[in-house]
Amino acid sequence: MNGLLTVSDAGLYCEVGDFYVDPHRAVPRAIVTHAHGDHAQRGSGRYLCSAEGASVLRHRMNENASIQTLPYGESLTVNGVTVSLHPAGHIRGSAQVRLEHDGEVWVVTGDYKVAPDPTCTSFELVPCDVLITECTFGLPIYRWPDPEAVFGEINRWWSQNQEKGLTSVLFGYSLGKAQRLLAGVDPSIGPIYTHGAVETMNEVYRDDGVDLPPTTYVSDENAPSDWSPALVVAPSSAGGSRWMHRFDPVSTGFASGWMRIRGNKRRRSLDRGFVLSDHLDWPHLNDVIQGTGADRVYVTHGNNETFARWLRETGVDAEALSLRTPYDDESSNAA
Repeated sequence: MNGLLTVSDAGLYCEVGDFYVDPHRAVPRAIVTHAHGDHAQRGSGRYLCSAEGASVLRHRMNENASIQTLPYGESLTVNGVTVSLHPAGHIRGSAQVRLEHDGEVWVVTGDYKVAPDPTCTSFELVPCDVLITECTFGLPIYRWPDPEAVFGEINRWWSQNQEKGLTSVLFGYSLGKAQRLLAGVDPSIGPIYTHGAVETMNEVYRDDGVDLPPTTYVSDENAPSDWSPALVVAPSSAGGSRWMHRFDPVSTGFASGWMRIRGNKRRRSLDRGFVLSDHLDWPHLNDVIQGTGADRVYVTHGNNETFARWLRETGVDAEALSLRTPYDDESSNAA
C-alpha cells in the first residue's frame, strides 16, 4: 500500500502528517478510532480521539496521557493534512478517521456497525477516494437478525431460567457490548448484577449521560440468598472461573456475531448463543463499501484475503491489508 497512509512496523502511518492511526505500539502521535485494546495502546506521546470517546479512552490510558478531542464532523489540520472524525457506531466514542490531502480523501473505518445502538452515536457514511475497512465478518454466512428480536430472545431466556431456578449469566465484552446489552434488556424481569469489569465501564458510560438500567456489582457483601431471579452480565473471561461458582445452578449465554456459527456455542460450552454483534454483517459491509464511492479499498481483519478477492470479482480495486496485532483476541471477544 502506498499513498497518504502506509503500513509501518507500528501500524498505519501518515508520513505527510507525521502521525499514526490506531498504532499497535507507543508512538509520538496517535489518532485513535476507539478505546478497545487492539486499537488504543498506552504510552503514546499524544492522542486524538472523538469528544464522545474521551472519557472511555481516558479510563483506559495512563493517568497522565495527553488526550486531544475533536467533535464529530469538525476538522483540524496536522502538517497540511485535514483530519476529521465521524461516527462509527461500534461503541461509545468510536470514530472513522477521514484524511484529506492534495484533493484526495482517505477514510479509516476502525471497527464499525450500522445497527442502531442507544449507547453511542450511529454510523455515518463518509464518501472517499480510498477506504480502509475492517471485514471481521466478511463472509456471506454472517447476516444479523433484527437486534430487537435478539433482545426478545434474551428476555425470554432470562424469564424461562427464573422458572427453572437457574441464574442467567450473559457474557459480553466489558466495554461496549455489555452496555449495549444492558440498554436493550427488560429490567422489569428481575435484578441485574454485573462483574466488576463491566460495572467499572458502566460508571463511565453513566457519567457521560448514557441511560442504563440499575445494576449491582457482584460481591460477597451484597449476594442475595437466591441468584435465580437475576441476570448477571460478565465478560467471557469469567466463564469457567471460580467467580462463577456462586451462581450455581446457571444457564450461560453469549452475545456475539460469532454465535452465527452454531459450533461456536458448543465449543465454548454455552447454553445459549445470541447473534448480536458490534461489527457490521456481510450485506451491510458490501453496502457501505459501495456507498462510499471509493476507487480503492483495503480490507483488514477477519477473512480479509477472501473478502478482497470477492470485491475484485465484483469490479472493485481491492487488496487485503495485514494489520494483525497482539491484541486481536480482544477484538474477537468484543465482536
